[in-house]
Formats: sequence, structure tokens, C-alpha cells
Amino acid sequence: MLVLPAALTHAEASASLHMLLQGLASQTGPVLVDASALQRFDSSALAVLLQCRRESMSQGRGFTVRALPERLRALAKLYGVDLLLPAAV
Repeated sequence: MLVLPAALTHAEASASLHMLLQGLASQTGPVLVDASALQRFDSSALAVLLQCRRESMSQGRGFTVRALPERLRALAKLYGVDLLLPAAV
């Protein structure tokens, strides 16, 4: 499981993406991202998640997100990318 930090804004996006992609490389099977710690974010969080998803899908692996904050889910819907970030069951 990959874990998002408490803050994921433009300032943290590059480092967060690097951390997630390293974690992705060390795992096998479907990718689960835990967003439960995420408290402070902007649209950069969506960009990071979408890049992580692209990498996961390019490897033929699944991708789901657990506990995406409702405000971030609403932002994803506004941008038309909400279906790309499926909720983990």
C-alpha cells in the first residue's frame, strides 16, 4: 500500500510523486493508495495521483484509492477525472 502525506500541494508534489513511484516499483500486484492522512491539498494532489495511476496501468496493475477526502473527490469530478480514481472497497 502506498500512503499519501498529510500535505500534498504544489510545493510537495514533486517529492510526493517521487516517493510514490519508488513505493510502486517495490510492490507487486494491484496498487492501493491510502489517502486517509491527506488534510491539506490542492489540484497538484490530483496530478500526483493520476501520474501514479498512469505508471500503475502501464505495468498492467490495478489502481484504487482509499479514503480520498470528499473535497478532493469533488475537485476530481469537476475536472472530469473522478472515474480514474476508483475508491477501494
